[in-house]
Amino acid sequence: MSEVKIQQLKGASFAARGPSGHYVMMDGNEKVGGVDGASRPMEMLLFGLGGCTAVDVEVILKKMKVPVENIEIDISTERADTHPKVYTKIEMIFHFYGQDLNQKKLEKAVNLSKNNYCSASAMLGKTAEITAIIENHNTA
Repeated sequence: MSEVKIQQLKGASFAARGPSGHYVMMDGNEKVGGVDGASRPMEMLLFGLGGCTAVDVEVILKKMKVPVENIEIDISTERADTHPKVYTKIEMIFHFYGQDLNQKKLEKAVNLSKNNYCSASAMLGKTAEITAIIENHNTA
């Protein structure tokens, strides 16, 4: 049974479709036959990590009744020099915007996602040191 289908479009350009039915485009760089028309597969791993964490954190903060107006996550990485060039370090900077945001609750939500709930974090954490920085941009 296939959960994800990857279909070649041209050269190193591919379309992927998962159980949700939505398509995502992926492309290799031009040196390997890509056309520079979509995100690279390794970028997609980081999109998954950021999205998984963002959804977790939003849900946790809503349950904690923390009035977050906006969440942004900046992710920077280091990769191994040799193949397979896995991520070895991942730094996630969480920017929280809203009024009267409780720093301890923001930290708790991020840590719960990182350490307990986010499957992408658990998998990538097998090869990479993942750190989280919380920046509280109180608008009050």
